[in-house]
Amino acid sequence: MLAYVKEKSKKGKMVNKMHRLLLTLAIMSLLTLAATPARALPVTFSGSSGDLSASVEFDKSDTNLIVRLTNTSLADVMVPADVLTAVFFTLEGDPTLTPVSAVLGAGSSVLFVGTDPGGVVGGEWAYLDDLIGVPLGADEGISSSGLGDLFGPYDRFPGTDLSPPESPDGLQYGITSAGDDATTGNTPVTGYYPLIQNSVVFTLGGLPTAFVLSADTISDVSFQYGTSLDEPNVPVPEPATLLLLGTGLVGLVGFRKKLKK
Repeated sequence: MLAYVKEKSKKGKMVNKMHRLLLTLAIMSLLTLAATPARALPVTFSGSSGDLSASVEFDKSDTNLIVRLTNTSLADVMVPADVLTAVFFTLEGDPTLTPVSAVLGAGSSVLFVGTDPGGVVGGEWAYLDDLIGVPLGADEGISSSGLGDLFGPYDRFPGTDLSPPESPDGLQYGITSAGDDATTGNTPVTGYYPLIQNSVVFTLGGLPTAFVLSADTISDVSFQYGTSLDEPNVPVPEPATLLLLGTGLVGLVGFRKKLKK
């Protein structure tokens, strides 16, 4: 009996030591974070409606805003209205940005045709500020389609016109889904227009040095499909980074409970 009590007391002391160690490490981490200049993490927004789903990640590098646009749907694309062609958003302070580059994202490819060297597709995509009449009242957008008369040739990223007529125009180089079967669907999505499968990474220059990248400084995000604003638009309810943070906190709580047991 005495041996059992001693063993239980020993285990209790070990648990208390572990708790003190974790507390010390947590305090040291907080002090380190306080002493280290903060770096904004990428902010990701996701949206879905039926078979349509997409994500856009915003990151900052010096005075450049890096935007990764991805069609995350696993469904087969059957008609032009299933093709992701634009993303709209609003930046706090309405900074004046300039299109620097547009290239294929990692693991992405162009169906039916090709790209400029280095995966450049800038000649098929455009950026414009001070937009009027787009979903959620956003005033900035990146698009592979003219969407009526919103985007024109003078708004394009650097690059050659890979698929005439002069872009942005029509469906060409829009982003098809990860689950697309290029042999099924109507004519526009089975070879008549070149399409990008997966994602495109855009760089916009001229971001103010003092601009703080966060879920609070980017708003009115929505994803546009097809070649007209009358076609599907998927708004974003909240940034995915907040959901990830919540998941992480739940995991930490579970870890602590497991440790106590």
